[in-house]
Amino acid sequence: MALFGSIATVQAQVSRADVFAPAFGYLAELFRPGSAAAARMKAIAVGETRRIELGGGAFALEQVYRSKARADGFFESHRKYVDVQVVFEGEELMEVADIARATVKQAYDAERDFIMYDDCAGASVLRMGVGEAAVYSPSDVHMPGLSATHEAALVRKTVIKVPA
Repeated sequence: MALFGSIATVQAQVSRADVFAPAFGYLAELFRPGSAAAARMKAIAVGETRRIELGGGAFALEQVYRSKARADGFFESHRKYVDVQVVFEGEELMEVADIARATVKQAYDAERDFIMYDDCAGASVLRMGVGEAAVYSPSDVHMPGLSATHEAALVRKTVIKVPA
């Protein structure tokens, strides 16, 4: 089941604190003013993604992009990893639904740990701002990166992949 809220709230709710420890250590550094991690995130160009190894099998994908219209989004899920998605700068909408309500559009790609789904009517919508996190388990289909307004906006975000 998806979790969302401030980083501190989400950290208090995760059931396997030891598995998530590298993720929350990384986030503490990322949000520390003046840190090398914050400077690195601010230097990423639009359209670029950087992979940062965190240990324990976890890694972060630091991304910078322009949010998109819902019509350009898609639902996805993963089997090997739990997603911890955290907005560093900007704002976006994310949709989430239980996998039991979703229909597979593209079968599982083991190399990318990725399944794509048809649109899922009635999904819940989360409005994510700076310092807010959403945790998506393998049973959560999710559509991130959506514009919170009618205009595309710059978003700096990290997606932490934690072994499921």
